[in-house]
Amino acid sequence: MPASQPALSYCLETVRRQDPDRFLTLLFAPADRREDLAALYAFNHEVAKTREVVTEPMLGQIRLQWWRDSIAGIYEGEPRRHEVVQPLAQAVHRHGLERAQFDLLVDAREADMDDAAPADLACLVSYAEVTSAPLVRLALQVLGIKLEGGVGAVATHVGRAWALTGILRAVPFLARAHRSRMPLDLMDKHAASEPLLFELKPQPGLAAVAREIADAARAELAAARRLRGVVPRAAVPALLPARLAGMALDRLAKAGHDPLAPELLRPDGLRAARLAWAAFSGRW
Repeated sequence: MPASQPALSYCLETVRRQDPDRFLTLLFAPADRREDLAALYAFNHEVAKTREVVTEPMLGQIRLQWWRDSIAGIYEGEPRRHEVVQPLAQAVHRHGLERAQFDLLVDAREADMDDAAPADLACLVSYAEVTSAPLVRLALQVLGIKLEGGVGAVATHVGRAWALTGILRAVPFLARAHRSRMPLDLMDKHAASEPLLFELKPQPGLAAVAREIADAARAELAAARRLRGVVPRAAVPALLPARLAGMALDRLAKAGHDPLAPELLRPDGLRAARLAWAAFSGRW
């Protein structure tokens, strides 16, 4: 009888279940960095899910403050006894991770407590940056990469692209809760209706809005890839979300940029193979 597989750590299992895209990317990281990346991604999941697990904004603020205090405790040498905080503390001290990036990630989630859609695309891009780019920077630090010589700019572009793509993928999920991240000025420009969106009814205007957001995400990917020459090969595992974003944007384009298209819910059977090619070729 074959020996049973060893159980994954709490953080690895959390990322495997709750953030399968990033779980795939960390499999291409050096074995001695995977647990630290998993702690980082599990922390991100904990703060990112705040709006989904609270019933009112005040409870969300309390949860976010708990995480601010937990990060403070790590840097003061007194980490809380918690299944994510303690491995995260080990990662912080092993790699000298920058506290400001954690603070940015927690503070950024205050915006989620307001269900109103962003006023315009610029607001959406700013939200994408603060909720995602700090995580890319921290992942690069875990991999031993210094944020200099253009590498920091690459992290920002990749973070924005990944978050904008994630927002497009989340349209049906948010709509079921009568929430939207579609910029109000673009909704007006393309005569798209929020009430119809909340009823999950396709409309040409919504596809036009999604196309503009997708174009912004592609522009961020292009800007990152123009700087590919300044990025060390060791940075690739932290930047693989760029390849996943490109694949998701291609699928959206094939669906006519309709974020409610049923085919977008079907798994991409070639995703892992394409990501492996990107990892081994270095062409994120």
